[in-house]
Amino acid sequence: MAVAITRKWGRGGRCTPRTHVGGLPERGALRGVCMCSRAAPAGGYPGSPGPVPPPPGQRAGRSHLSLVPAAPGPGRPPVAEEEAEMPELSDSSGEEAWEDEEDLPERQTPCLFCDRLFSSAEDTFSHCKLVHQFNISNMIHKHALEFYGYIKLINFVRMKKPTAEYLNSLSSPLPWEEEEYLKPELEDDLLLQFDIEDLYASTNISEPNGLSDNTAILEQLKCTEHRAKLAETALARAQEDLQKMRQFAQDFVMNADVRSNSSSSSAIAELRDDEDGVYFSSYGHYGIHEEMLKDKVRTESYRDFIYKNQHIFKGKVVLDVGCGTGILSMFAAKAGAKKVIAVDQSEIVYQAMDIIRLNNLEDTITLVKGRIEEVDLPVEKVDIIISEWMGYFLLFESMLDSVIYAKDKYLAEGGSVYPDICTISLVAIGDKNKHADRLAFWDDVYGFNMSCMKKAVIPEAVVEVVDPSTLISEASVVKRIDCHTTSIPDLEFSSDFTLTITENTVCTAVAGYFDIFFEKNCHNSVMFSTGPQCTKTHWKQTVFLLENPISVKTGEALRGKITVVKNRKDPRSLIITLSVNNTKQTYSLQ
Repeated sequence: MAVAITRKWGRGGRCTPRTHVGGLPERGALRGVCMCSRAAPAGGYPGSPGPVPPPPGQRAGRSHLSLVPAAPGPGRPPVAEEEAEMPELSDSSGEEAWEDEEDLPERQTPCLFCDRLFSSAEDTFSHCKLVHQFNISNMIHKHALEFYGYIKLINFVRMKKPTAEYLNSLSSPLPWEEEEYLKPELEDDLLLQFDIEDLYASTNISEPNGLSDNTAILEQLKCTEHRAKLAETALARAQEDLQKMRQFAQDFVMNADVRSNSSSSSAIAELRDDEDGVYFSSYGHYGIHEEMLKDKVRTESYRDFIYKNQHIFKGKVVLDVGCGTGILSMFAAKAGAKKVIAVDQSEIVYQAMDIIRLNNLEDTITLVKGRIEEVDLPVEKVDIIISEWMGYFLLFESMLDSVIYAKDKYLAEGGSVYPDICTISLVAIGDKNKHADRLAFWDDVYGFNMSCMKKAVIPEAVVEVVDPSTLISEASVVKRIDCHTTSIPDLEFSSDFTLTITENTVCTAVAGYFDIFFEKNCHNSVMFSTGPQCTKTHWKQTVFLLENPISVKTGEALRGKITVVKNRKDPRSLIITLSVNNTKQTYSLQ
């Protein structure tokens, strides 16, 4: 006999199946009948002796699956359109004929709190209420449980075996809210087949303590409000975690070279011409050299060091790394150097050749075009290396790497490198107007909110002249470099610092600058500073903006840590991580 299966839904469109998610009966059940209801249509099933009575505690007419003839035929009534569309099942075994549901053993389910067995959910809950003082109706209404919430509650009690007193005392958050409690703990649990919508239909419900229905509703509202507050807190925490993840991802990418197993000590030396072409081409135009030559602090400091310490240069072989227009080479030649070799990769070297000839110094100065890491010098060793290699924040452009390479390869024993000592310092800034101009500006741009742009603004270090009146701390040296002894790996570093605050205000940024010293063997030492309280230079200062200003007081010690590394993708640029007052931010200088 071929039959078709149709599904009949309970109130609210829900199927309350044997395992709460649906399924056909196991062996011993009437083939094709859902075990979650075990009720037959009025008049019985086609071919059956008569109506099958419902089991105790179960109303008739609530089945999920019913059997109808698969197609009209002799002795068969026509099939409804909805039922006719269902797939056909073939009863291929005559020996495995229909088993009457009455032959099945009566299923029983244990109490939630003791070992007594019951044949229906109603009997179980009645026992729980009378003996254990646990009212399932009150529990459902108190916590506004819907279908899945009820399923989780039953499975939670089966799994964890809490006391009724514990359950009655619960408030939000509920311990059974995890998805794991959707899985049935007890197979064929009659309580999972209970239709909780019948409870919502009742109107005369009282709490175990005698509270009225209105009081119960108020209790539900309080619980709902509490859960809403918890949800808000969880959302805020999730947003905070998301921001931390973004910061971690940024740090992870930007500091990738720190984690790399390969050393960055040869990163500059190994750059190909096509990778380093932009850097050298930027020095091919006269404009940048004009700016540097007009920087009196820079140029006059080199001149004074050389001219006031001519004993260092007299009769010596000098190497000028990155000579540009050749100004330092000409200073050295005028100070009595026997020979000066000037090296530069940029196109400006051709103008330097003309400049040398114009000043009749071609017999003393030899110009070589190329990278110091690649050229062949006309001498094996030199007595002195001079270079103006400093970039923004001292180490930007990584030209010191080339000077160190030249020192290691060409400097004779006892020779000298100038400048010989360099330091990097930090100082706190309190400039509310500048902070607002950089960040608050994005909150309202012609009536539009562009605050998301702040995330792009903050990580970029800014090179600018700092107003000395905005300084709010004493300076702190975070790095000292001795060019005679330093190595390329030393140029990546971490350093703790303390900024002693000098006034009651807010710290909006931290500025960095460097100082240069000409000291070794000097009769007249020379130094210059790029600090904000000194004469302005073309290096200016490097400013690290704080996203959230920090309130500070006079005499307070503002402590932090700075980490400086090369950018793995562009070793001439820097990645600088600043931690101040437990707030960490990574900046790029490129």
